[in-house]
Amino acid sequence: MSVRTARLGDIADDLRSGFACGLDDPAGVIQFRMNNVERDGSLNWSKTRRVPTDMVKNGLTLQAGDILLNATNSPELVGKTALFVGADEPITFSNHFLRLRTKAEVAEPAYLARWLRRQFELGNFKAMCRSWVNQASITRDQVSNLEFPLPPLDEQKRIAAILDKADQLRQKRRQAIALLDSLTQSIFLEMFGDPVSNPRAWPEFALGEVLAEIESGWSPSCLDRQATPSEWGVLKLSAVTSGQFVETEQKALPQELEARPRIEVRQGDVLFTRKNTYDLVAACALVKGVRPKLMLSDLIFRLVIRDNRTLLPTYLWACLSNPRLRSQIQLLAGGAAGSMPNISKEKLRGFRIPVPKIEIQRVFADRANKAFVGQAHLGAHNQQIDTLFASLQHRAFSGQL
Repeated sequence: MSVRTARLGDIADDLRSGFACGLDDPAGVIQFRMNNVERDGSLNWSKTRRVPTDMVKNGLTLQAGDILLNATNSPELVGKTALFVGADEPITFSNHFLRLRTKAEVAEPAYLARWLRRQFELGNFKAMCRSWVNQASITRDQVSNLEFPLPPLDEQKRIAAILDKADQLRQKRRQAIALLDSLTQSIFLEMFGDPVSNPRAWPEFALGEVLAEIESGWSPSCLDRQATPSEWGVLKLSAVTSGQFVETEQKALPQELEARPRIEVRQGDVLFTRKNTYDLVAACALVKGVRPKLMLSDLIFRLVIRDNRTLLPTYLWACLSNPRLRSQIQLLAGGAAGSMPNISKEKLRGFRIPVPKIEIQRVFADRANKAFVGQAHLGAHNQQIDTLFASLQHRAFSGQL
């Protein structure tokens, strides 16, 4: 079945970028920014910034049904798209976004937002964007000229409803995995208390005292694809950023470059992101399992424990992942204006953590491992659901649904 197509610009009632503002005003208007939308298009209001009300010009306030496309970001994040469903107060948006308002009689916002998210998942925006140091962008004209399948309005609404229901199942699986993450932290707090205030007076040591080494990786120019199982690959920051190790977040090493087996990732490694945005730096992940031939990147440290009779990897990971402790580590990050914050080995070695008796750490590790088994089970199911959802989207946008 053939489906009519249309230019995005032809169905747009309004397509414009927001505005830049370096001012904070606690009494001002919330400005939708890059950290307010996740990769999957979900909204995240955990951190908001308010800008002076008099800077919000006519037409720059969001309304329900507006589509926000992240036009400027790192190359991997250009194109992430959110559907704004409304709020209890006025919301404006930054210059990193294009705001698309559709002609209501022609295009259903929920349908178009789904299509744009699919293009992001397929890497089409990354292929379109113009890159420079640490950032990339796509233009308003590029977005306006995109052609997309445009069935009748009722059909668009039907497709959007089907995809929404299917996506709800994926979200519930992710929520279950997140709950298991929070369970591990709950167990940690129950057994050891707050690692910042250390109310149980566990002995404290500088990381340099309990680590044999903080190993750095390597960041060669890699191919713009994942490594196959037989190829060497280099981890991306996103392999660690979530706090869970994601081995698929890697790029293939070109054949003309020689691999460095010394920095191959191993099961049981504790990995730490030394450089990222202020919100994401100092993420820590425990490698519970990993395929061969993956190497650390230069932006990721491997924390090598000096003596496993004193410190266990599971405890170290949970301790460094504690939100309050991590916020203290993030204060170590420095860097020149305009650059991503960086935590040096020297500063990290001097950071102190509580280290309980090894017998208690072992009890914690046993309890955490039970949660890890549940996560692995749910993760396998989640991969199957993601594959099915991708197939469903293909059918939806090719007139086969």
